[in-house]
Amino acid sequence: MRTERDSLGQKDIPDDAYYGIQSARAAENFPITGTPVHRELYIALAYIKKAAAMANLDVKLLKEPAGSAIIAAADEIIAGQHTAHFIVDSIQGGAGTSINMNMNEVIANRALELLGKRKGDYGSLSPNNHVNMSQSTNDVIPSALKIAAYLLAQQLLATKRRLAEELRKKQVQFHDIIKVARTHLQDAVPVRLGQQFGAYSRVIERDIRRLEQATSDLLWLNMGATAVGTGLNAKPEYIDSVILHLRELLGIEVKRADDLVDATQNTDAYTELSSALKISAVNLSKICNDIRLMASGPITGLNELLLPPRQPGSSIMPGKVNPVMAEVVNQVAFQVLGNDHTIALACEAGQLELNVMGPVIAFNLLQSLKIMNNGIDVFTRFALEGLEANRTRLTANLEKSFSMITALNPHLGYEVAAGLVKDALKTGMTLREIILERGLLTQEELDVILHPEEMTTPGIAGERFLNEDRA
Repeated sequence: MRTERDSLGQKDIPDDAYYGIQSARAAENFPITGTPVHRELYIALAYIKKAAAMANLDVKLLKEPAGSAIIAAADEIIAGQHTAHFIVDSIQGGAGTSINMNMNEVIANRALELLGKRKGDYGSLSPNNHVNMSQSTNDVIPSALKIAAYLLAQQLLATKRRLAEELRKKQVQFHDIIKVARTHLQDAVPVRLGQQFGAYSRVIERDIRRLEQATSDLLWLNMGATAVGTGLNAKPEYIDSVILHLRELLGIEVKRADDLVDATQNTDAYTELSSALKISAVNLSKICNDIRLMASGPITGLNELLLPPRQPGSSIMPGKVNPVMAEVVNQVAFQVLGNDHTIALACEAGQLELNVMGPVIAFNLLQSLKIMNNGIDVFTRFALEGLEANRTRLTANLEKSFSMITALNPHLGYEVAAGLVKDALKTGMTLREIILERGLLTQEELDVILHPEEMTTPGIAGERFLNEDRA
């Protein structure tokens, strides 16, 4: 063990630990979720520490060899090393100070080791004085969260684009399949199955545009704001330099916020992104509900869609296969909706110059981005790509239904058409059979009016027939 000291006293720390006294205090004080801070947040924060060290070297505040050792330690963390030493819980008091200090201590102790010195020798290289130089928790944690959220959002956008493309493929694949549409869960008028999937692709494309807009606001960082946005203890040259280094290291166009006080106290970028995720979750869940309904059965349900079987569906009913990929996306959507509510409450809870609820915002926002990406990915690969239409069932349903009566309404009148439906229900005859038996329309006229393509396209066949009849 080694003994470390801070303003509250001293504490024994395992000698092989890169974390230090403040991390150990946080681990004791906040045993809340048992879930560590998102890896993406730590990676983004390590990039920030590296860029800050480079900028502090540029303005000659940080000296060598300390600067190079800090950069080398940050690089190891970016590469995925030392994860076991990030010990603080995702939800904690202090606006993320414990997350920041955990990073500062791990970098400082690893840098000391690289310099051939003992861990805890903070007189040579300090977590606060060197690793945290020109910084505050209040600028590095929001900046790290924005970077992590932006990078995860880019992954999600790519996954959503694959989803939209697969839905467009289904639109083409199912273009010629006419089925019964339903409103109020009751038979309505004919529709092409391809039209349904085309509508799904359209709403996903709108979700993509909303997400693109929301992520653009994440690029404005408050680095150099330090505690409240006044830039106390950060040279102006450092602020410009750290942004340039981050841009080069990350390969994304991060920018310095125009107003650092505004960027430090306000969190609307998070609520905007979470709102876009919420809307997308609602739309995805609705699509999955539709697919589960259309795939219900296989004997007593609609049985219009044939989902790829992914796993046995019951521990007691042999042969049962459930729509598990659609179900998991429904559950992802529910979690994202709950996360959005938490994020809204946390963002509203900021007071004066700082919102101290950053940890719970980060916990929920990054989770929403990750689980939505993962859920959409497996749904696209394991449900949509192998999805087929049950053409036999769809055709039989269409023939048995009264959905075509709406197209006949302009030619027979509403009262006559309604009577035909009642008669068909009583006799078991089809509408076509009754109409022909009574001589209400000819076979040729019915073929024109009930042409499937024209019944499902604006500018229906009845309009053409009416024009011919009037002539």
